[in-house]
Amino acid sequence: MTVQVTSVNPVIGVVTDEAGRYVLPAVPLGRQQFSYGSAGYQPAVIPEVLVTAGKEVVLDVALEQKLVTLDALTITAPVTRKGAAANEFTAGSARSFSLEEVTRYAGGRNDPSKLVSNYAGVAANSDARNDIVVRGNSPTGVLWRMEGSPSPNPNHFSALGTTGGPVSALNTNALKASDFLTGAFSAEYGNAVAAVFDINLRSGNSSKHEQTIQLNTFSGVEATIEGPLNHKNNGAAYLASYRYSFAQIANSIGLNIGTKATPKYQDWVFNVTTGNSGAGKFSFFGMGGWSNIALLGSKVDSTDFYGQADQDGYDKSNFSIFGVKHTLDLGNRTYLRTVVSYAHTIDAYDEYRYPDPVPPYESRWLHYSSKNTTSTFRVSTYLNSKVNSRLSYRVGATTESLGLDVRILDKTSRPAAEPFDTVSNYNGTPFLVQYFGQLKYRVSEQFSILGGLHGMHFDVNNSATLEPRLSLAYQLPARQSVSLSYGLHSQLQPLPVYFQQMNEMTGERNPGNRDLGFTRAHHFVLAYEKRFLPDWRIKAEFYYQHLFNVPVERQFSGFSMLNAGADFGFPNKVGLVNKGTGNNRGVELTAEKFLSRGYYFLFTASIFDSKYRGSDDVERNTAFNYKRVFNMLTGKEWKVGRSGNNAFTFDARLSSIGGRYTTPVNVPASVLAGYQILDTLHYNSQQLDGYFRLDVKLGFRTNSKKHKLTQTFYLDLQNVTNRKNIFLVQYNQAKGIAEPVYQIRFFPDILYRVQF
Repeated sequence: MTVQVTSVNPVIGVVTDEAGRYVLPAVPLGRQQFSYGSAGYQPAVIPEVLVTAGKEVVLDVALEQKLVTLDALTITAPVTRKGAAANEFTAGSARSFSLEEVTRYAGGRNDPSKLVSNYAGVAANSDARNDIVVRGNSPTGVLWRMEGSPSPNPNHFSALGTTGGPVSALNTNALKASDFLTGAFSAEYGNAVAAVFDINLRSGNSSKHEQTIQLNTFSGVEATIEGPLNHKNNGAAYLASYRYSFAQIANSIGLNIGTKATPKYQDWVFNVTTGNSGAGKFSFFGMGGWSNIALLGSKVDSTDFYGQADQDGYDKSNFSIFGVKHTLDLGNRTYLRTVVSYAHTIDAYDEYRYPDPVPPYESRWLHYSSKNTTSTFRVSTYLNSKVNSRLSYRVGATTESLGLDVRILDKTSRPAAEPFDTVSNYNGTPFLVQYFGQLKYRVSEQFSILGGLHGMHFDVNNSATLEPRLSLAYQLPARQSVSLSYGLHSQLQPLPVYFQQMNEMTGERNPGNRDLGFTRAHHFVLAYEKRFLPDWRIKAEFYYQHLFNVPVERQFSGFSMLNAGADFGFPNKVGLVNKGTGNNRGVELTAEKFLSRGYYFLFTASIFDSKYRGSDDVERNTAFNYKRVFNMLTGKEWKVGRSGNNAFTFDARLSSIGGRYTTPVNVPASVLAGYQILDTLHYNSQQLDGYFRLDVKLGFRTNSKKHKLTQTFYLDLQNVTNRKNIFLVQYNQAKGIAEPVYQIRFFPDILYRVQF
């Protein structure tokens, strides 16, 4: 394969070795364009690659084989498919994202979840958490994958069964280009009905030892090291990183982070890869995070929605995942990949109550205790084969041993001497088996068929599914494309839901949740894309989703698990049955200019409708039916300095989202009970005000060739209009009323990074 830097004169070029490795020395600093070509393959161009003094650039590029017929050889000009998913079996409703995008966009908090909220079909209207709503679905419908295997929720202060949290534990400095899918997923993705985060860790630099030191208000203070494991230049390398919370410092200097309690958290990640050998290539990886916070009644006020004045709460959440990935080449066209992983999570919360009045803060008693622990062992494997230039296929399976230990005790609003009710008490090991087969057949250079089957079996109640997936993709003239995709998708409920045995609000006891089957959804997507000029594209997608077998109450009510995830946990209902339905429909538009000539532009619009039916068969708005989401982002980069090696950057982001629907608070009942009770006769009948936010980000990057050092500084001014965006309406026990709780006002976020 030939590799060239075509943005300089004269062109710099090199030929790779048989393993595809190459080194391009003396590439000028700044943004450069790389071109790749090989006989019999479609050429590829990667523009605007940032070359810095402090860190070598590592690019992983795959070329698509040309189709050769007896009649003719078709040769097309180099086409850049920037933003396209890395997974070749994915057609529409998918996009890749990179480290640079996560750190570039304004308001991103160095968080991949905040990044993807700028994409069409995605909404994130909470400043307190990074849960994402995709096409009107609950955030609990999102699947996280790490290195090809299902992963725990990679967020600090996360609750078991949720997929978001206040602070991301994903270290963007350790990520490589990853995929985000919003619907009609290919057959290898299972146990998800909303979206898929397919996260991959990058290998360390296999030719040079490098270090990164970084400070960010939200993600924390961190250090990253990487380099080669040997001097054989065979790709063996290490990468390791550690971060520690910076929130304590933010609190100490008076910056409002939404609560007077101080969140404490730290996380780590590593990836050690070996070179290719007769036994294949191994990757040893791991990630984890610890977080805890004390919500003390003596330190909260009437506006603090994380705690109550007469209560002390102690929250703790830990997660870790360790894995080994093995790739074995079986000839030139086939490889076998296996990932063995172990994941452990702890989600614990203890709440103490003080006798009225307070102060004084004396004689408290424990009135609620919850501890959820998981120990999950997974084995995922698949065989990938490229039969010829037309046909590729992939078949595989994943076995998951879902060790679960749940114990919830409750005596809310009862005297200290009263006994606890046991809400949940389970210790066991459910098993989930997933299997799939998928193929890609290129009928011609323009027309491709992607299809497959995905199946699952859950041993708790012997639920089983078999799900067809199909996509048709056609390349039209003038750099246009159209695709039509269908998928049947299924998902388990959060595991503790199956073993809930008591409704904390009503005292009803019923172990019937163990009989719940998979929630299922039909996805239909029609997509059109037009790429014009060197770096512009417009894309439109039309979708319809029908969800069925949704858990609802046995008696007539407006409750549905499709609304789970709107709060910080999942509902405590018992005796649920799979008789609910839901429908999501919408249209999405993307107009995008990729970064080139020093600037970029992204506009996304989503108009959608999300409805559900509970056991009473009344159609209602889901809690995520925002109706509209508009995002506009732009940024400009100016070269500065005598040699032009430094840069000043300006980025801005404007977001407007419709108001969420919520169930009103039943104030008289709440006053009588001493805690919040919702008016369940009017599910989701109250619409809150819409969300609006403008963020502005200023940055400066310097390069020192002499010291081989790169420094980057960002000042991210979030919510510069200081708008009071409503978060929720909550019962205020101190005041005895229901009142709105507002999100973070103006907040200056900083990031400083040194690479050497």
